[in-house]
Parts: sequence; C-alpha cells; structure tokens
Amino acid sequence: MSRSWSGRPRQRQFRPRSRWRKLADYGLTAAILALLALVSARLDRFDMRNTEGVAIVNDGDSITLGAERVRLRGIDAPEFAQVCRKDGEEYACGRRAREALSKLIAGRRVACAGWERDKYDRLLGECSAGGIDLNRAQVQAGWAVAYGDYQAEELAARRAGRGMWAGEFDRPRDWRATHGEMTDIEPGTYGRILNWLREIFRFS
Repeated sequence: MSRSWSGRPRQRQFRPRSRWRKLADYGLTAAILALLALVSARLDRFDMRNTEGVAIVNDGDSITLGAERVRLRGIDAPEFAQVCRKDGEEYACGRRAREALSKLIAGRRVACAGWERDKYDRLLGECSAGGIDLNRAQVQAGWAVAYGDYQAEELAARRAGRGMWAGEFDRPRDWRATHGEMTDIEPGTYGRILNWLREIFRFS
C-alpha cells in the first residue's frame, strides 16, 4: 500500500486572538512600560549633583550658588514677608529666619548635594558650611520646621521654645496657602515694593 506525498509543507492554521486576549496583552504591555518608567525614575534619583560656592541667602531655606538655586531639603522656613507673634506683638520672623541662615554661613563657602528638583527647578539639597549642617541647624534653632525630615530636631526646638517656638506662628505652608506663594522674593527694591502693594490690598 502506497501513500501519496505532495512534498508541500502543511500550512498552520492561526486562530484570531479573542477580545479578552487582546486586552490582556495590552495590559501586560502597559505594566511593562510602567515598570520601565519606575526603574528609570529610581536611577535618576541617584544622579547626585554637587555644587559649591559663595552663597546668596534668599530666605531661611533657600540660597543661590552661582547659577544654581538651592532649596534646603527636608525643612520649611517662613517666607521672607511672613510675620509671627510673640508676647502679643507681631515680628518679621521671615527676616529673622534669613538672618539666622546668614549667620550660620558667616561668609563661608557652602557645599550642597542633591538629586531632585522642586517645581521652581531648584535643587533640593543637603547643605553645609564650615562643617555645620545648615538644614539641621535651622530646625534646631527654631527658624524652620520639619518638612519631611528632622522631626526630632523640631521637637527639641519646640520644647526649648527656640526661634519661632518662643511665640505663635503659622506653619510656612499654611501661610503660603492664605497669602499666596511668595518664594524667591529678594529683600531688595522689588521685594519691598511687592510687599508694600500686598499690604495695601490686604487692608483696603
């Protein structure tokens, strides 16, 4: 008995993918892309930037080193125009916080390191001058509050009544919520004019 053989390969029959299979494939693709994005973000986190130089102190938690603007990471100081209360009187705690940071730096070179930036494109950094951790020292002195870090230092300053803790104050983020974001206002002519206009509209 003989068999006939054409010699031609049999063509494989492919069934079209079901709707659910297509949705599952799309979901798997989206999950893989999300994972790649997460890995990329984690790698960027460790792209550490170091900058050093003579600092211009903008306020109690931000400085400028050359062309690099730096926001001290993990703390929040009162805005330059913010006022606090002590013994029933208002005082310019924003100015005091800036003065405190200036005294800590004392004209020395400042070194900062960080890997993230805020919405104003400022480097979020840990900074030091003359061996002093500026972020930590501002909270310890009571001229900044914890903002993600340094909770123990804030608690110690509060118990000792240092800086703003000697009286009453609004946390900087709460003050900004009611007065508008006033970051990066230089204490020069422009800043004085802007603050003057705000006072006019505040009491009108």
